[in-house]
Amino acid sequence: MSSLSRELVFLILQFLDEEKFKESVHKLEQESGFFFNMKYFEEQVQAGEWDEVERYLSGFTKVDDNRYSMKIFFEIRKQKYLEALDKQDRGKAVDILVKDLKVFASFNEELYKEITQLLTLENFRENEQLSKYGDTKSARGIMLLELKKLIEANPLFQDKLLFPGLKASRLRTLINQSLNWQHQLCKNPRSNPDIKTLFVDHSCGPPNGARAPPPPNNPLVGAIPKAGAFPPLAHNPFPPAASPAATALAGWMAGANPAAPNVVGAGPAALGAPPNLGAAALLKRPRTPPNSSTADYQSGDSEHIMKRSRPASQAMDEVNYPGVPVTMHPTSMYSSEDLPKSAVRTLNQGSCVMSMDFHPVQQTILLVGTNVGDIAIWDVGTKDRLTFKNFKVWDITVCTIPMQTAMVKDPAVSVNRCMWSPDGTLLGVAYSKHVVHTYSYAGGPDLREHLEIDAHLGGVNDLAFSLPNKQLCIITCGDDKTIKVWDAVNGRKQYTFEGHEAPVYSVCPHQKEKIQFIFSTALDGKIKAWLYDLLGSRVDYDAPGQWCTTMAYSADGTRLFSCGTSKEGESFLVEWNESEGAIKRTYSGFRKRSLGVVQFDTTRNRFLAAGDEFQIKFWDMDNINLLTTIDAEGGLPASPRLRFSKDGSLLAVTTNDNGIKILANADGMRLLRTFESRSDSRMFESSRGSVEPASKPLGVNSMATASAAPSTGIERVSTATSLVGMNSIDSNRGLDIKPKIEDSGVEKGKVWKVLEIIDRTQCRTTKLPDNLPGSKVLRLIYTNAGVALLSLSSNAVHKLWKWQRSDRNVSGKATASISPQLWQPSSGILMTNDITETNPEEAVPCIALSKNDSYVMSASGGKVSLFNMMTFKVMTTFMPPPPAATFLAFHPQDNNILAIGMEDSTIHIYNVRVDEVKSKLKGHQKRISGLAFSNTLNVLVSSGADAQVCVWATDAWEKRRSKFLQPIGGRPLPAVGDTRVQFHNDHVRLLVVHESQLAIYDASKLERIRQWAPRDSLPALISNATYSCDSQLVYASFCDGAVGVFDAESLQPRCRLAPSVYLALGTSSSVYPLVIAAHPSEPNQFAIGLTDGGVQVIEPLEAEGRWGGGASSENGIIKSVLPSMASSSQVAESAPRNDGKLEAPK
Repeated sequence: MSSLSRELVFLILQFLDEEKFKESVHKLEQESGFFFNMKYFEEQVQAGEWDEVERYLSGFTKVDDNRYSMKIFFEIRKQKYLEALDKQDRGKAVDILVKDLKVFASFNEELYKEITQLLTLENFRENEQLSKYGDTKSARGIMLLELKKLIEANPLFQDKLLFPGLKASRLRTLINQSLNWQHQLCKNPRSNPDIKTLFVDHSCGPPNGARAPPPPNNPLVGAIPKAGAFPPLAHNPFPPAASPAATALAGWMAGANPAAPNVVGAGPAALGAPPNLGAAALLKRPRTPPNSSTADYQSGDSEHIMKRSRPASQAMDEVNYPGVPVTMHPTSMYSSEDLPKSAVRTLNQGSCVMSMDFHPVQQTILLVGTNVGDIAIWDVGTKDRLTFKNFKVWDITVCTIPMQTAMVKDPAVSVNRCMWSPDGTLLGVAYSKHVVHTYSYAGGPDLREHLEIDAHLGGVNDLAFSLPNKQLCIITCGDDKTIKVWDAVNGRKQYTFEGHEAPVYSVCPHQKEKIQFIFSTALDGKIKAWLYDLLGSRVDYDAPGQWCTTMAYSADGTRLFSCGTSKEGESFLVEWNESEGAIKRTYSGFRKRSLGVVQFDTTRNRFLAAGDEFQIKFWDMDNINLLTTIDAEGGLPASPRLRFSKDGSLLAVTTNDNGIKILANADGMRLLRTFESRSDSRMFESSRGSVEPASKPLGVNSMATASAAPSTGIERVSTATSLVGMNSIDSNRGLDIKPKIEDSGVEKGKVWKVLEIIDRTQCRTTKLPDNLPGSKVLRLIYTNAGVALLSLSSNAVHKLWKWQRSDRNVSGKATASISPQLWQPSSGILMTNDITETNPEEAVPCIALSKNDSYVMSASGGKVSLFNMMTFKVMTTFMPPPPAATFLAFHPQDNNILAIGMEDSTIHIYNVRVDEVKSKLKGHQKRISGLAFSNTLNVLVSSGADAQVCVWATDAWEKRRSKFLQPIGGRPLPAVGDTRVQFHNDHVRLLVVHESQLAIYDASKLERIRQWAPRDSLPALISNATYSCDSQLVYASFCDGAVGVFDAESLQPRCRLAPSVYLALGTSSSVYPLVIAAHPSEPNQFAIGLTDGGVQVIEPLEAEGRWGGGASSENGIIKSVLPSMASSSQVAESAPRNDGKLEAPK
């Protein structure tokens, strides 16, 4: 339903309420699902009208929608059950148990059994947990408080709990305004008109008193109801006319609120305000007749006007209202000589090129996709093809049956679209059958599989990246007539937009001011626009040509263009008037019958280009006539595909011999000449012999540690650190992510069952083989590919364990089921840090791994060393002490920029390539013990041994804010203790680890969200902690040898692993984990490095699949069952639980 239709429902609700049609009001609330009347709901609960309570709820949610909904229904049915027992009505209680509560048994069988056992008690208050149950009235009051919290936390009720702030009798006012406007149009207006009906437009009629006939075809009227059905208006139908607002604008985005993402149709939900679009959203307003001083009111024909189609050939005149300044496009300083017209390169792709895209940062890097499913990355400066990938399904077992069937029936696949992410660290590929692939790119040939998404039924016709609410998303469209939005980090579907009646051909996401939206075009010629909500499309236009159409904005985002070709071969290139939804200008110069679908592009906010008639045609955006044409020295197909570089100095054009021509202007030629003479000497350019990527399309983390080489992408997960850093990684697993609700009532009411694991038979563990001298493991990281573990010991020696591919381990990834090999090069040398004039046993080591796993940077109190991971040889050393480096982290946008935390409490921003310190950051009082970059917030977060966390802006390297950790329970913080930081995958939430506490902060404000301190079953000091790769868990190691697995959202302990799980009987009690590292793509695998030099990899049993599996249901909805082991004091920063109720499914 459109936004205007939704607002009309609110107006009707207000009218019905004012007219005292109470039952109709609540029926419409329930049927529309737009407004949840909490007051009415409370009345029904207090009255015990359980059938009406559930009927009313059914308009907004169902039992199995999410964990909040499940608990809402459980609490209601449990209360109904207890009241029946309290009245000694056993028959009714059994009926409720069987019909209403049985549904929860599949999620929590133990809970259902305990509820059933209440039937055997003379008084259910004999149950310890129900001993404080009072009378019915007080019990309902207590339950209502819980229900209100659940409803407010439930994303399905987001923006449905507040009624819009309307003036009284708003519907009547609008009708009066409409009548006022109609009266102004009367040919013979009377001074005191007699309004007798609303079923036809008002007219005072001819002077002889005859009534004008009703309009013959009014789409809003339909069948005319009986006269007199509408009550006469109680007040004057012609109030004084209001003056038009000076800044009134007619636009489809007018009055819209910024849309926040994650209010999802399938998968995680997030909190976003729905747009409030203006009533005359898509058409200009009717003009007031001449000589009339009355204001022009907007037309009330909201819905049918919104959907009215416009002929493609008709461009509507622009209307300039009084007092509104006319917006002029700035005069461009460019001339036609700035167009790239000289052919300077020819690249031989080898198969027909279907899509191209220049890298947004590295102007000479070109991404290419072909008709046989290949993708390639070219450096057009050096004419080298940097990397090449054939199409293959990465994991056919996780694909849908329709996709598997399609691939078996016809394995031929074409690339429909390939595109870079905004920062160039990811690329997406849309294929002609079902699937989308994304790859992470770190420069050179370093291209790694990231996500494989079975996106659409049939072909995926287009793909684009977008940043709603600064979260990188992938937008796709397909033959199944839908548009879908996916989280670019983990591949989780966030939205599905339905409404097209034909396959969707293209998408064009954009943001204007703070309003984020998506245009889509379909093969029936319809153009629709969507906000990031579930309220349907906002527009419905007819595209010129009514067939294959693509849309694009000018570089500055102020002008919208589309280009399309009809089935008959007629092509159209037009500019749109966004605020009117009308064509502003149509460009001429196409042949009458194009021989293919014409492709176009824009550049420099001034020029348009399209491929037609074996040529490239150029237009000035402000002139409909053709500016110039070029044939690029011949060899072009009838409708060549083309793509400008981001600065417009280069233009890639397809050729008819499966090649690509690169055209350049003067700036482009100067750029290319620099590559002809440039030596390939940059230290961190990826080598062609990089580590083989994993075959399974799981997420690749941006940094192996907080000091490891980062991704340069906005979407990439942040630093990962174990004492040096905590592993954090992208994941494509479809996990159910709930919105962050600080200290919500749901969390406060939770009591978690801590699963105790005390025997190694309760999980899978493997001790890594080691024939080298043992020494405390101080740093431990997985390689980004997940096939090896790298440790750094207190003696400054690194050790590398690699898992081999085999029949038992097809992927070759790290696993606790198979022992790896302690790897050494043939030379037998050890990878040992510089320890000149230092004692490594007393030093604070640091380590960082490059994204392609080829190099590692490391220090143990001496110089920082750069090692080759294949040969273990030292490539170079730098930054000699004092002061010594204590932490390393690469800048996410530039691999040559390194943030180095120092022993003297400073942070050096160091350019490795030119061997220069760009900036020194001062703000800590003791050594730096943690660094983490956020690609979303564009900040560097640092932590130190002074228990302080600082946030630095990365654009100017200035401190934004800082905060000291607060002691818990009155216990003072130690004088010296490392504090470590790691970003959640959303790059906003920050995990802060100190020996005295775990805490989650909102890094944008540096405000604490959650906090947990050692207690109860986990009482010892914390030695280290890290997020799991999907940020759903936190793994923490303790100085008594225990390991805790926590829920990352609430910091509630999920399970505890005793030292006996990984230590042999008789091992000294002084052995415990110093570091813990999370696998980069397996969320439930972690590794620990011990004080005796041992390294262990630990996973849950294959039958359980995840940690805490025994304490929660298979689908992850229920996390608690009448716990006996966990005390209420274990709940982190939570209020006391209400003892008068059974614990419900979570």
